[in-house]
Amino acid sequence: MNPSGSPVCGSVMIVGGGLVGASLAIALDAAGVAATLVETAAPRADAQPSYDERNLALARATVNGLDAIGVWQHAAARATPIRHIRVSRAGEFGSARIDADKQGVDALGWTLPARELGAALLRRLDACTRLTRLAPATLSALEPLAGGWRAQVNTVDGARRIDTPLLVGADGTGSFVRTQLGIDAERHDYRQTLFVCTVTPERDHANRAFERFADAGPIALLPLAERRCGLVLTVAADEADAVAAMDDAAFIALAQQRFGWRLGRLSRPGRRHPYAIHRVAAAQLIAPRAVLVGNAAQTVHPIGAQGFNLGLRDALTLAELVAAQADPGNAAMLARYASQRAPDREGTMAMSHGLVQLACLPQPLLAPLRSLALLACDRLPPLQRALARRGMGFRGTPPRAVLERVP
Repeated sequence: MNPSGSPVCGSVMIVGGGLVGASLAIALDAAGVAATLVETAAPRADAQPSYDERNLALARATVNGLDAIGVWQHAAARATPIRHIRVSRAGEFGSARIDADKQGVDALGWTLPARELGAALLRRLDACTRLTRLAPATLSALEPLAGGWRAQVNTVDGARRIDTPLLVGADGTGSFVRTQLGIDAERHDYRQTLFVCTVTPERDHANRAFERFADAGPIALLPLAERRCGLVLTVAADEADAVAAMDDAAFIALAQQRFGWRLGRLSRPGRRHPYAIHRVAAAQLIAPRAVLVGNAAQTVHPIGAQGFNLGLRDALTLAELVAAQADPGNAAMLARYASQRAPDREGTMAMSHGLVQLACLPQPLLAPLRSLALLACDRLPPLQRALARRGMGFRGTPPRAVLERVP
């Protein structure tokens, strides 16, 4: 049976209560659309698997969107503005600088611990009036109906059958919804592992974010409160166990060697967390009365910090389109969603993948070209402006929520 046709009764069902799924639920509630959110973890920030120890770099458009749906007021006090971005490559002469004042804004973005954003989302979820939250709960089966889907959801009170006119998969890289819909995904193993932690630099970061490329992979330092920085260190996957086993002194020495001395000596590393890096791209975003958002639709390399930023634009675009429909899962709306998201999605995925392939390849013949490209970004205002706008999240046709607060 095809789930197209007249909609079944019921609310939009969002499977996955992480950062993107929760944001979508809030955006739908703010737009007056009823939704059911299926979360695998109990509704506590310290229990959510996606509300972890990472420090998120939130693009300007992302903060605009979070502000529009009433989340940012709960997180702003813990956020640190990024007013300068510095990009370089180890051993090569080119570098690029992007400054907020030259772009006519007070900040290019903000950094925020993932747990703080998770806590802010949970506070905003508590104020939703059109949202049903099932947590802890898991989706165990899907059955197509004329006009929607019938979902079997296992909760602490037993199994429930719920009908929905629109099923949203926001359940992460290994999406169960994507698999049940029969949507293939392209996978690429970068054979890299990311280590994240906080460090204290000798010199004040002065609201600067650094991204430095090398043969071994990128390393980034993000400005945080109390003069600390979020460290993002990439190593080859076959070196991950050795790096994980390092004591603090050896780990800091590695980070210092990879990053250099721009902020003086690094010290006091926090608890380290490793993440294997893969690229996963769904072959399509939509199916009859179903749609994928966030990491379920695309998981990108963390270079450039675009993962959640891209996923939030998915969520806000979908909420905007659903709110304008009497039937939240109609085929024309879903097709428009896929079309509207394509330039942003494809451009961001191509950028992140291309940067890894180009900026981290150990090929000496590429060095002059890379340096010249960075110099062009630094010295040519139109090019710098275009890159800054994309970096701030204004790519393709962004949802209205991220535009309304742009100075």
